[in-house]
Amino acid sequence: MTKVFIDGSAGTTGLRIRERLAGRNDIKLMILPEELRKDPTARKEALNAADIVFLCLPDAASVEAVSMIENPHTAVIDTSTAHRTACGWTYGFPELAGKREEIQNSKRIANPGCHASGFIALIAPLVKTGILPHDTALSCFSLTGYSGGGKKMIAEYEGEGRDLLLDAPRQYGLTQNHKHLKEMVAVCGLETAPVFCPIVAPFYSGMEVTVPLFAKDINGTVEDIKRVYAAYYQSKLVHYENADENGFLSAGAFSGKDNMQVSVFGNVERILLTARYDNLGKGASGAAIQNMNILLGVDETTGLEV
Repeated sequence: MTKVFIDGSAGTTGLRIRERLAGRNDIKLMILPEELRKDPTARKEALNAADIVFLCLPDAASVEAVSMIENPHTAVIDTSTAHRTACGWTYGFPELAGKREEIQNSKRIANPGCHASGFIALIAPLVKTGILPHDTALSCFSLTGYSGGGKKMIAEYEGEGRDLLLDAPRQYGLTQNHKHLKEMVAVCGLETAPVFCPIVAPFYSGMEVTVPLFAKDINGTVEDIKRVYAAYYQSKLVHYENADENGFLSAGAFSGKDNMQVSVFGNVERILLTARYDNLGKGASGAAIQNMNILLGVDETTGLEV
């Protein structure tokens, strides 16, 4: 039986992973007693005894945890930003060309960022096929539920007497230095980071990423984009479908789910590329479980909601 350890199981992503694994009979979940959860010796022992480790920690703590692993057979799935563009690490978005095989043979897998997942799903295939030149200047608008901000933000939004400003959507990343930009550029093969506008809104979970394009800036047509997505995304976890809600597009449509919907809207001149999913699902813990399933050689949807 596969032994799994979650380092950082008290955080939002760690708790969600733990909940999903609790009912599985193909793994043994290693859990440290509360008093040993932050003990370096106990953590190191668990990290090296596990077959698969999930790191649900801040960046610096993830780097430290990896340095503690001496067992060459231990596979690591890191949900932090620390290793997403690091040498020797596999980017854990299996739907991209060739990535599934890389993940299957890797011991170091970097789970994608939530915002980055939607942007990369939309842009990487278009750059790969030449529809988008590498030097294209892009913009990206991304709506997310407040659970993406972790326990502190969840407490702010769900607390009594909360600030009235939280009742409306709030834009952040105002300095254009959001931590997901680095992987968005690297994985897509872009020369320039997009103008990125992330928005947190007063709903618990769900995500809607939009990349607008002018048809004059692409090599091809809107129909070519649709054909690329239809060929790339045919799985249960990422699928191409032009579906909306009577002319509206809700960021909460995939809340509680682990799959992603990629769509193309607009017209022959102005195009909207959209990706909808759960920031805690395909944007975090669901993607981590999918990567674990690939390592185990089982159906990728095992333990997931689609």
